[in-house]
Amino acid sequence: MRARSLQGLARREYGRESRIEFSGEGLRVKYKLKVNGQTRTVEAPEDMPLLWALRDGLDLKGTKFGCGIAQCGACTVLIDGEARRSCITPVSSVSDSSITTIEGLSKDGSHPLQRAWEEIDVPQCGYCQAGQIMSAASLLAKTPTPTDGDIDAAMAGNICRCATYLRIRRAIHRAAELGKTTASAATGSGK
Repeated sequence: MRARSLQGLARREYGRESRIEFSGEGLRVKYKLKVNGQTRTVEAPEDMPLLWALRDGLDLKGTKFGCGIAQCGACTVLIDGEARRSCITPVSSVSDSSITTIEGLSKDGSHPLQRAWEEIDVPQCGYCQAGQIMSAASLLAKTPTPTDGDIDAAMAGNICRCATYLRIRRAIHRAAELGKTTASAATGSGK
């Protein structure tokens, strides 16, 4: 009886009968999310953090849980091109947004940041690296030739417990170079 009355309330409040369900765990909503260029559906409570919708609902395990309070950066994804902490971003707030996870940068590791990370040998334990790379991707999209100061400011919210900060900075500079090479090759303007 209770489940039926909650479903009726959901229909009246949201006007979307097909998106609302009630289970023993509570009210769950079906969200259509644009993740890594594909429209995907996930069923979740509206206050579920995007991190868990990605990891548990969509099986995208590259985004990591670090602190749960947006202080470490391990859970960073791009939402409409901006670096955001998925551990505090409710899934209900991103249904009209474009979300990019580490899996969406490239299928084969050919993105300039991924190539630079490997070339410079940035990771030590690797746990924070997905968040580091996503923050760097946001930076390079806005500032294709960043200074050390630009990099330090953009990466300030990402913690690396292995302290590979100097290698991260070098890799971002290298990715900027690789990005220019890739762009000039694609347009035929390379030397």
